[in-house]
Amino acid sequence: MISLTDSQKIGIGLTGFGVFFLFFGMILFFDKALLAIGNILFVTGLAFVIGLERTFRFFFQKHKLKATSFFLGGVLVVLIGWPIVGVVLEVYGFFLLFRGFFPVVVGFIRRIPVLGSILNLPFISAYVDNSESNTMV
Repeated sequence: MISLTDSQKIGIGLTGFGVFFLFFGMILFFDKALLAIGNILFVTGLAFVIGLERTFRFFFQKHKLKATSFFLGGVLVVLIGWPIVGVVLEVYGFFLLFRGFFPVVVGFIRRIPVLGSILNLPFISAYVDNSESNTMV
């Protein structure tokens, strides 16, 4: 079992609440307050889980500056009060930031019994394999 420090446990809780508030804010027709709270909790929780220095190193790498600017710009736009535009910017930045992790996630999902058989269907498998090979760096 993986041992977690107290700050990592707090970070997991903050990140979980952040995802919940983001999802709930989108369900309630892009409620500005819920989205803003979700953004703040998600980014704070991420910093608690992986550490402040590693968070800055992750977000501010040279090849990830465009993705970081879209993601943090989207957070700022949501905080200003334009939730739909901000969420679109955040989602685009999120996919640019974490596109290197998607092949790992797909490989993990393929080992799950029901989801793996769905991903191995011919039309889905062709799309996932194509997108997986395009996102590899």
